[in-house]
Amino acid sequence: MKAAQYIGNKQFQLVAGSKVQAAPDEVVLKVAYVGICGTDMHIYHGVMDQRVAPPQVIGHEMSGTIEAMGAEVEGFSLGDSVVVRPLDYCGECPACDAGHSHVCHQLKFMGIDTPGAFQNFWTVKARTLHKLPENVSLKQGALIEPLAVACHDIARAGVVAGENVVVIGGGPIGQLVALVAKSAGANVMISEVNEARCAFAEANGFKTVNPISQDLESVVKDWTTGKGADVVFEVSGVAAAVTAMTAIAAVRGRICMVAIHAESPKVDLFQFFWKELQLLGARVYESADFEKAIELIANGSIDIEPFISSISSLAEINGAFSGMDNNPTGMKALVSCE
Repeated sequence: MKAAQYIGNKQFQLVAGSKVQAAPDEVVLKVAYVGICGTDMHIYHGVMDQRVAPPQVIGHEMSGTIEAMGAEVEGFSLGDSVVVRPLDYCGECPACDAGHSHVCHQLKFMGIDTPGAFQNFWTVKARTLHKLPENVSLKQGALIEPLAVACHDIARAGVVAGENVVVIGGGPIGQLVALVAKSAGANVMISEVNEARCAFAEANGFKTVNPISQDLESVVKDWTTGKGADVVFEVSGVAAAVTAMTAIAAVRGRICMVAIHAESPKVDLFQFFWKELQLLGARVYESADFEKAIELIANGSIDIEPFISSISSLAEINGAFSGMDNNPTGMKALVSCE
């Protein structure tokens, strides 16, 4: 068995791993594909070394098949194609007691706080699994996790058919938020400064605006005949977007904060008073969001295949990460771990 350990300084090493035997409530997964996400790239750049504690196997956007099961596992069979919802929660804190285990006070993110999926076999709790239907491939399955993020964002914001939605930031998550909003019947515009990402969005049928060369507020007003956006998603993580999100929102509009900002941004609270705006936070996902993401791919509502930019072997993981580093045209790189 092989595993790829992040060792710091933008480097991974391939080592002889060991298959961990499943406890009664666990399964051993034969890992098929693992996606590289923005958090993985932050780890790659060394900004999370204190949390990750290299050498460590990372990775959490994955698909695979069940290789072995603990005695207490029910509802699954050997060979089932599955994905993992990589949240390890305590089940006892106030958030868990209230049914919000995805924001558990003691939450551990699998593949960051604990060993992850860049290995041939990965042992996880059965409660984290979601079964894939036969018409969803393992390649598609590796993108269920980021799509579930978008499903959670749309659910938090309460997007409904006919609403005008502006997504600020056209990276992978922003593009997926736009697609899920579109699947809900919303009219969607993406604000993005990178031309390649604008072209990707336009290929999916979205109107785009470049806030550097165009006045975003004016464009949104024209697009909505003066009303403003019913819902704004801030997915870029830049200070200018925080200013823009309140300016373009309609009276009683909803703003969903998806991005993680490195520094506390300045927020125009006057706009919240003046227009009776709502600000909603959205963190990771819940079980229902994974099921929704699987449904959207299975029923053809969302074509996830164009998001796969490259596929590399586990032995080529260093090249997979370097290929995504500062690559504005790349959406999702997959690593095959079979």
